[in-house]
Amino acid sequence: MTEIFVDGDACPVKDEVYAVASRIGLAVIVVANQRINVPHDLGVEMIVVEAGPDAADDWIAEEIKASDVVVTADIPLAARCLEVGALALGTNGREFTTDSIGGALATREIKAHVRETGVMTGGPPPLSPRDRSRFSNMLDQVVRRAMRRSGECEN
Repeated sequence: MTEIFVDGDACPVKDEVYAVASRIGLAVIVVANQRINVPHDLGVEMIVVEAGPDAADDWIAEEIKASDVVVTADIPLAARCLEVGALALGTNGREFTTDSIGGALATREIKAHVRETGVMTGGPPPLSPRDRSRFSNMLDQVVRRAMRRSGECEN
């Protein structure tokens, strides 16, 4: 059965994930280095992994299956999930695909190099209500595609 994995550390769209999963009837697994309040009544499971820069990513990459979806802003994690056939959606609502992941990884490396030279780059802008709506719509589409691929009936 399709599950949604959430890279929970600093994920700005957890509530949108819970809403989509609840509407479709899917389990959500939130993985983070520290406990996060999750709505257990909606079938959300909280996995706390040991501290470490990639501990949550490693756990997700080891547990995810081809029928699953991961929500993450971490491009290397998205690449690892795509390798096993899972679908990956960025917290900005952009889907990572096998066609786009190479460019995303290269851009990430360029930005890291720029930061290493001392240039202040700033983080992503805050999400607007429109961004959140776009994310929810894309998650719905990606999850339904994952369910079709795995042969599950949609609600």
